[in-house]
Amino acid sequence: MSETLISLDNPKSLSQLSDNDFQTLLLEGVSRTFALTIPQLPQKLYGAVANAYLLCRIVDTIEDEVSLTAMQKKYFCSEFIEVVKTGANAEAFAVDLAPLLSDQTIPAEHTLIHVLPRVIQITHTFDQDQINALASCVETMAEGMPIFQAQNLHDGLATLADLDSYCYFVAGCVGEMLAKLFCHYSPEIAQHKDELLTLSVSFGQGLQMTNILKDIWDDAQRGVCWLPQDIFTETGFELNKLNFETNDAGFRLGLEHLISIAHGHLQNALTYTLKIPTHETGIRNFCLWALGMAVLTLRKIKQNLDFKHADQVKITRNSVKSTILATRLIGRSNTMLTLLFNLTSRDLKTLDWKYLIHSSKANSDL
Repeated sequence: MSETLISLDNPKSLSQLSDNDFQTLLLEGVSRTFALTIPQLPQKLYGAVANAYLLCRIVDTIEDEVSLTAMQKKYFCSEFIEVVKTGANAEAFAVDLAPLLSDQTIPAEHTLIHVLPRVIQITHTFDQDQINALASCVETMAEGMPIFQAQNLHDGLATLADLDSYCYFVAGCVGEMLAKLFCHYSPEIAQHKDELLTLSVSFGQGLQMTNILKDIWDDAQRGVCWLPQDIFTETGFELNKLNFETNDAGFRLGLEHLISIAHGHLQNALTYTLKIPTHETGIRNFCLWALGMAVLTLRKIKQNLDFKHADQVKITRNSVKSTILATRLIGRSNTMLTLLFNLTSRDLKTLDWKYLIHSSKANSDL
């Protein structure tokens, strides 16, 4: 078969590829961001991290599939945990799940489910510690995400603590897994394992909160809201009133507070990154690119609190290029990275939250 026929549209053709090329092509289909950042990792880390992302994407595919009932999602998530842990029954799992996927699931994810057995086969080529890290992450995601999928999310989450919990299930546990893989890769990094594991959860939450804030209105079109009501109760806004006509100072003030909280998590993400040895430029780039793009996205949201579509706060290609260039120039300098972070994120932190709430309420009474 000609090499030109190798594509995600032809799953059988993927068998011609090496494991790394196979995973790279799948990544390009399901995530442009991770297809950009994961290749920055050292070769000894690339395979495991790429595989980890594909495993997590399979869980996401199950959870996002509109044709599956809550019971079916719970069943497939439970079964997938065992497939990842044991490496067994991957073929049967894929055969059962693939026909149930609807047209609303993107073609690349259809392909991912079709070739799932090979993804699992690659999983079980890694060291047992790496497999354990991947399996633990998948188990946490697959058990935690259905808890929220079963809820009525039209009016948002009840509390910030609920948002923290959700972010842990979908991103914090991924951060933990990456920290474990980094420590397995490098004894030097492993010296900071306990602190890295703690910071990695915050790193994941900062990235996830940024995505939630960016996608408020895209989610709203699906009847979903991930914002916490208690934050907006303090500003006098009820999330059940949120719609595309919303023009409310209390809502914007709540967004500012969430931006400030996300900024705090990204500050922890910087601390995490600076604990990676300076000579590990690949791992640093992997972290810094994600961190830089999140900070720039939060800035756009802060500058456009009345935005109504994710495209209005999406960073430009030039911003991505600038992030990459900056990290390559100063990525070895903890001092310069700290200065750059402080400079670019200086407007994201709300300094006197309680004062702003009372000021907003006072103005609304005039």
